[in-house]
Amino acid sequence: MVLTIHLAHMPPELALYVSVYTDVENASFLKQQLLAGNAEFEYAFVDASMILSTTHVLAAAFRAMNDYLNDRLRSHNVHSEIVFSLSPNNNIGEAFRRFGISDSTRDLLVLKVATTPAVTQDSVSQHLSTHVRGKELPFDDATLRGFSDVDRVRKAYKVTVAQPSSSGKGKAGKDAVANGTVIDSTSTNIERQVLGLMALRGAT
Repeated sequence: MVLTIHLAHMPPELALYVSVYTDVENASFLKQQLLAGNAEFEYAFVDASMILSTTHVLAAAFRAMNDYLNDRLRSHNVHSEIVFSLSPNNNIGEAFRRFGISDSTRDLLVLKVATTPAVTQDSVSQHLSTHVRGKELPFDDATLRGFSDVDRVRKAYKVTVAQPSSSGKGKAGKDAVANGTVIDSTSTNIERQVLGLMALRGAT
């Protein structure tokens, strides 16, 4: 179920391959391969509980791929840059702790950029099916929203939700405060705030 995505404004040969897994049993092994610098495991391994939607993670992928094309990477490669691009600040280590794979990760999002002609949908699919022990699911908003730990995402991006007023019956969570600004805290508006913070980090 590896999905091939061609992002707008990217060269057609620079395809993005995405796969989603749940009930992952060997996250610690995958993390060890990353830490060891094993080139065969050069992927963006993202903890799916920290992702709100497909737009959320594809925005990070676009930023990383654009920086890759323009020789502006601040991390080891385009895949680590995808994880870093999810962050609202410039602390690379913190970005990996918050958004990257951990030993306890059970829901996993895997992204691979076709930086060479040898990277194809078939090669990625074969490698992941051999080495990731988990159940594959579709890469779509319904799947990702089922994984999202919204409280952890709000904390990571410092988007805090105000307590509903006593007169706000039936509107719990509608008003939120982010950077001193009151916003509507529906899922769509939380996502908009998150994307804005990611873009702000990119501009600094």
